[in-house]
Amino acid sequence: MEERRLGPAIGLGTWNTFGTDARLAADVVGASLDAGVRVFDSSPMYRGAEASLAAAVGQRRSEATVATKIWAASVDEGREQYRRQREWFGRVEIEQIHNLLAWRAQLEWLEHEKKEKRIDKLGVTHYAPSAFGEVAEALRTRRFDVVQLPYNPREREVERELLPLAAELGVAVIVMRPLGEGALVRRTPSERDLAPLRAFGVETWGQALLKWVLSDERVDLAIPATSRPERPAENAAAGEPPWFGPDERAVVERLST
Repeated sequence: MEERRLGPAIGLGTWNTFGTDARLAADVVGASLDAGVRVFDSSPMYRGAEASLAAAVGQRRSEATVATKIWAASVDEGREQYRRQREWFGRVEIEQIHNLLAWRAQLEWLEHEKKEKRIDKLGVTHYAPSAFGEVAEALRTRRFDVVQLPYNPREREVERELLPLAAELGVAVIVMRPLGEGALVRRTPSERDLAPLRAFGVETWGQALLKWVLSDERVDLAIPATSRPERPAENAAAGEPPWFGPDERAVVERLST
């Protein structure tokens, strides 16, 4: 597998986690940085998570790569979201157009911000298979550096077109919902079931699911969300090789059914 372009392979998502709870955010983000997590994904949609993330990163801002989003139906609203993000974070390393909302209009001014080096990478996201055709259309413009998509053993629609397309175009892939928004970890396989995965550094079912995602060489980064400060270190351990081969991925797929 080639070196991951967004490096370390595990980031932190902030959907439905700490919201406006600044103390919890500080605990989770601090634990994540200590565990080697470097990419932190957020959005104006996430009920105050951006401001909480900015406060939590604080003096350690230089250690963090901020991946946030524009989620706005109008350019004026999008620019206002970006203004607040610049106030919170100083700059935005990865700016994504959330759920394709007004993506053509937002892309025009975001490209200017990237040209002026206030943004490093531009991305686009969507969670729904019904929108994947338009995601492909957006990627084929070759104006995006990053795409964020759902991918796990129960959600594999991106394998049909979007993962091959991203690889062809050299677009980095961030995976949302690698744990199925928690649904996949509600039932834990037995120690015996996980035994074939131990040689790959897997100690928990959550790690098995994350390593399943990251073992697809077209994936650069997975962003599991958590509100538990003890979880980032466990998740980060899944972002290290060795990676699963087809047999190990098949084990995880079977256990996920």
